[in-house]
Amino acid sequence: MFGPKNKDHEFFDAFTAHALKSVEAAKMLVEMLEKPKEAADLATKINEAENRGDRLTHETVRKLHETWITPLDRNDIHALITRMDDVLDVIDAVSERVVLFEVTETRPYAVDIAKVLVRSCEKMHTAMQLLPGLKKPSELLELCVEINKLENDADGIYRRAIAELFKPGNDPIEVMKWRDIYDNLEAATDRCEDVANIVEGVVLEYA
Repeated sequence: MFGPKNKDHEFFDAFTAHALKSVEAAKMLVEMLEKPKEAADLATKINEAENRGDRLTHETVRKLHETWITPLDRNDIHALITRMDDVLDVIDAVSERVVLFEVTETRPYAVDIAKVLVRSCEKMHTAMQLLPGLKKPSELLELCVEINKLENDADGIYRRAIAELFKPGNDPIEVMKWRDIYDNLEAATDRCEDVANIVEGVVLEYA
């Protein structure tokens, strides 16, 4: 059931704000992977977005403990905000690796996965905007399906990237660096799918 409106909006506003930070961070990650020599400043901005996401997560969990009647099941609220936080955490992990590994050359497959991630985050953000009141359940479910499809697209690019990475003659150190980066890029799209799965469950339960 839905609680008092003045309490409801605090949770939904936090979801929307958190998802927007993921969109912003994912777009900066694309820019970083396209121009890795300029990565340091972007990594700082991505980390700032991740820190803001952490604060939103902590604030939401605190409000959850302080609120008697919540707009959604408590477990759903907690799962949703923490899974969204995972998205930002992994984006930040990728940007950190680009800097620490001193990446200087672009890998097209990495850029391609990052662009899929941007689209996933954008759809996640749209879903959070539609979540209050669950007034458009069919649109929410369609967004969940689209995020799942995007995760499959990322998987396909990831497999091609790994196949290319392990071709004979490649520098073993570069292979290790990029395998780690690719793994985390693909994991970020997985975490978006986790969010979509929670939203789908909420829609089916409440709509």
